[in-house]
Amino acid sequence: MTTESEKIDEKASSHETEREISATTPTKAEHTEHAAYTGGSKNGAKFMEVMNAEYALALSTGPQLEATSWRSIQLFMILLVSFMGSLSNGFDGSVMSAVNGMKQYLDYFGIDGEDAGGGVGTTTAIIFGMYSIGSIVGVVIAGPITDALGRRGGMSIGGFIIIIGAAVISAAKNVHYLLAGRFVLGFGVAISTTAAPSYVVEMSPPQWRGRLTGLYNTFYYSGSILCTGITVASGRNQSTLSWRLPLAIQIIPAAILAFGAWVLPESPRWLISVGRDEEAKKILAKYHGDGDENAPLVKLEWKEYHEAIRLDASDKRWWDYSELCNTRNARYRTFMLLLMAFFGQWSGNGLGYFLTILFKNAGATTQNQLLTLNFVNTVVSAIGALIGTSLTDKVGRRVIWFWGTFGCAACLGIVTGLTAKWGSNGANPTGANAAIAFIFLFGFVFSLGYTPLQAVYPTEVLEYNTRAKGMALNAFAVSCAGFVNVYAGPIALGRIQWKYYIVYIAWDIFECIVIYFFAVETKGRTLEELDEIFRDPNPVKASKRKLKVAIVDKGNEKQVEIVHEAGNVAA
Repeated sequence: MTTESEKIDEKASSHETEREISATTPTKAEHTEHAAYTGGSKNGAKFMEVMNAEYALALSTGPQLEATSWRSIQLFMILLVSFMGSLSNGFDGSVMSAVNGMKQYLDYFGIDGEDAGGGVGTTTAIIFGMYSIGSIVGVVIAGPITDALGRRGGMSIGGFIIIIGAAVISAAKNVHYLLAGRFVLGFGVAISTTAAPSYVVEMSPPQWRGRLTGLYNTFYYSGSILCTGITVASGRNQSTLSWRLPLAIQIIPAAILAFGAWVLPESPRWLISVGRDEEAKKILAKYHGDGDENAPLVKLEWKEYHEAIRLDASDKRWWDYSELCNTRNARYRTFMLLLMAFFGQWSGNGLGYFLTILFKNAGATTQNQLLTLNFVNTVVSAIGALIGTSLTDKVGRRVIWFWGTFGCAACLGIVTGLTAKWGSNGANPTGANAAIAFIFLFGFVFSLGYTPLQAVYPTEVLEYNTRAKGMALNAFAVSCAGFVNVYAGPIALGRIQWKYYIVYIAWDIFECIVIYFFAVETKGRTLEELDEIFRDPNPVKASKRKLKVAIVDKGNEKQVEIVHEAGNVAA
C-alpha cells in the first residue's frame, strides 16, 4: 500500500505484471465511468479500472468543484465568452451558404447570370475561398500572438479583426468588397480559433476537460442556428437587407469576444510560462480545487505544469516551430493533429457550405424551402454535436472518431443513391424527401463524431510548449483543406452534381482505416502521461492501456495500490 507517487512506483516495480505510473490525471468522471468494482468495498478497499493511478488517488481526496456550485457557474460564464470564437466561426460557416441561395444576393452581385445554375461556379468559389486564404495568412501570426500576449490577447485581437471583416462585407457594394471582407474575416478567425480552444482546455478542470472543450466546438452550431434562423426571416425581404442583415449580425459575438476577453482570468498555464506563479496558483485553486491551494488535485496539476513548461523553451521564439517535429514524439503528435485537421474538413462536411445546392439536387426548389431546410439541418446537427460532447469523456475519442467517420460514409452513400435515382428530376417526391432526410442524418452523424473532437483532440495531443503554435498549424491545415472544399466544391457540384459525393465516400473509408491503425486515445490522460504514450514504440496500444487499482481509506489518508494491468480500452 502507498500514499505517494514514489511508493506507487515501488509497488509497480515489485510486480511483474504491473507498470510504472507517471504523474498524470484521469478524471473523476472517467475513473467512475470505467470502474470495475469487484464485490464493492472489500476490507475497506474500493477496486476500479482507471487510465492511471495517481489521479485516481487525487480525485478520491480533497475538495473539487461540484457541477452545481457557484464557482462552477462562474467558470462556465467565463468559458462562455471564449465560446463566442466558435459561435462566430459557425455563424460565418452558415451565412454564406444561406445567402448564396438568395436571389436578392445573387442578382445584386451579378453572380446568378455569370455562374451557370445560380450560386455555383468560379465567382462563388473565389468568394468562399477568400475566407480560407485569409485564414492561411492569419495563422502565421496567430501562434506568436497567443504566446506573447496570452490567450486573452489572442481572443481579443481575433475578435476585433472579425468585427472589421463583418462590417466590410455587410456594407459591400460590389464583389471586390466581398472578397476583401471575406479575407479579413478569415484572418481574424484564424487568430481567435487558435487562442480560444487553448484557453478552454487550460482553464477547464481535468474531470470536465473533454466535455467543456467539446462544448466549445458545439457552439459552432449555436452560431449556425442563429444565422439560418435569421436568414429564413430576412430572406422574405426583397431588398438588400435580406442578406446585409445576417452578414452584419456577425459583429455581435465578435464584439463579446473582443471586449469580454479582458475581464476573464488568464490561463494558469500561460501565467506560469511567463513567471507569474502566484496569479496562476490562485486561479488554479479557485477553479480546480474549489478555492483550496492544498487540494491534492491542485498540487498534482501544479507539479505537472512546472515539469511540462520550460520558461526558456522555443515557445519564446516566435519564429521557431521546430518543436513540432524535432523528435519522434513530436512528429507523432503533429501527425495526430494534422489527421484531425484534414479529416475534419474532408469527411463530407465541406458540402455544408453548399447545402442549398445539395437540397436542389435532391429536389427542393423554392428559396423559402431551401432556407428552411438549411435551418432544420443546423438544428439536427446541433443535437448530434451535443450528444457527441456528452459521450466524449465516456466512450473515448477513438471510438467516436472511427464510428462517426464510418457513419458519414454510410449516409453519403445513401444520399448519393437516392439523389441519383430520384433527385432533381422530380420523378419521385418520396425518394427526393428520403435523400433530404439522409442529408440531415449525415449532418447529425458528422457533428456527433467530429464537432466535439475538432477542439478537444488537437489541444490534447499537443504539449504546452507547442500548443499555441500547434493550434496555429491546425488552423493552417484546416484552412488549406477548407480552401479545397470551397473552391473545388461549387465547380464540381455545377459540373458533375451528385457524383461529387462519391469522392467523399471513398475518402471516408480511407479515413476509417487510418484512424483504426494510428489514432491515439487521449481520454483520461494528461501532459506527462501522454508524453510517455507518444514515446512508446506502439502509441496506439499504450494509449488504450488501463490499470486495476484499489483505493483504501486509512483514517486520515487514502492509499492506492496497483492490482494489475486491466487490459485495453475497446477500439
